[in-house]
Amino acid sequence: MSNTRGLNRRTFLRSAGMTALAGAVGTGASAAEEAATARSAEAADGMFDFDTPYDRVGTDCIKWDSQIEKFGGENIEVGMGIADMDFRAAPCITKALEDRCRHENWGYMKKPTAYIDAIVAWNKKRYGVDIDPDAVTLAAGVHPALIAALNTFSPPGSKVLLTTPTYNGFYSDLFWSKTVAADSPMKLVNGRYAIDFEDLESRIDHDTHTLILCNPQNPTGNCWSAEDLTRLGELCLERRVIVLSDEIHCDFVMKGQTFTPFSSLPNKDIVNNSLTFKASSKTFSLAAMKSAWFYSTNPDLLERVRANHRADINTLGVVANQAALTDGEAWLDQLLPYIDANHTLVESYMKEKMPLVSYTKAQGTYLAWLDVSALVDKIGAKETAMRETNAQDSSLSPVTAEHVVEKWFVEHAKVQLNAGHSYGTGGEGHMRMNLGTSRKSIQKALDNMAAALQRV
Repeated sequence: MSNTRGLNRRTFLRSAGMTALAGAVGTGASAAEEAATARSAEAADGMFDFDTPYDRVGTDCIKWDSQIEKFGGENIEVGMGIADMDFRAAPCITKALEDRCRHENWGYMKKPTAYIDAIVAWNKKRYGVDIDPDAVTLAAGVHPALIAALNTFSPPGSKVLLTTPTYNGFYSDLFWSKTVAADSPMKLVNGRYAIDFEDLESRIDHDTHTLILCNPQNPTGNCWSAEDLTRLGELCLERRVIVLSDEIHCDFVMKGQTFTPFSSLPNKDIVNNSLTFKASSKTFSLAAMKSAWFYSTNPDLLERVRANHRADINTLGVVANQAALTDGEAWLDQLLPYIDANHTLVESYMKEKMPLVSYTKAQGTYLAWLDVSALVDKIGAKETAMRETNAQDSSLSPVTAEHVVEKWFVEHAKVQLNAGHSYGTGGEGHMRMNLGTSRKSIQKALDNMAAALQRV
């Protein structure tokens, strides 16, 4: 493990409450005992600590270590990019993993019925959705599951509808399925994004077979209403376009907002024209555990996708996810208002102290979609991007204004954000900020950004 920012392996293990090296140097406490003590202290009063910054540097995480590698450790004080959270895992997850690791055999694992039951129970309790356990199909992630669906319904070269700006990972799914994006830019109405149904319909032709829906929407934070989903579903049903509903952010909904699962719509013909893709990887920050699932109320659609899909799940991924869904609800229920307050802080802070950046509080997700178009103009980001593009090898992707803004915040505020252009049409002039972290870290990022903007 690297010594990035002075955090070596021993320091990392100690900061994580997993001092595996301690027993080797004679402290008398095993790694399991140390970790158990840390968990016990963390939830001794029934409350979980989300406010103490948790150092992930030196663990090969993309959110921190990749940015330090790219920009230099001296230039990254707060990583606010890739969408995973910086919190210590729910204690039930760590305990379940420790318990399973005590059984020191890792042979083939049968289909875990208890995990399927936990998935079904979670969706029933939190969203009132009745999922047939036999319809639940496990996957290593939402991406391989979506690729299997695209390979099933969308021939190479055909178009896939996306309401944009949208999750940039969808474009990689299209790359691997050899399909083509049909971006339908959304409209901004009073600071909130809305689907442009007229534009969406105009992009459907004989070569359009699927639409990828993101609900809640990444990066804009929209929680689509039942009316929006029904209208979308009616259009797709009429035009024979299958809806692939990615609902991975569904557990993050802000106070006063509602998440509507596509499969909960009352029109069963609409629902039967869809598949739903979900995971606990956002909810409990388990992306590295590689476990997701998809289902459909339409047996024909489901079996066709299954024919192109291989799960490749792993034992520890199942253990971690099952523990989260079975025993992690109290942790999540405390986290949600914390995330909500993070959104409120960012919205109010930017309105008061950062006139060159604007943000309308998201309805869902732990992501903030920032309008930096005024900053783009102020620092001449478009002109800089054009000069840098002309100066580089023509085989490289063009430099965008958002690339320039990302680098500007790193150099002037030591904060890394995600460049908006990667989220498709409509991402221009925007940056994505991850609020799934300690409020102290967010405050540091905001103060750094505000100070940098005041010097412009």
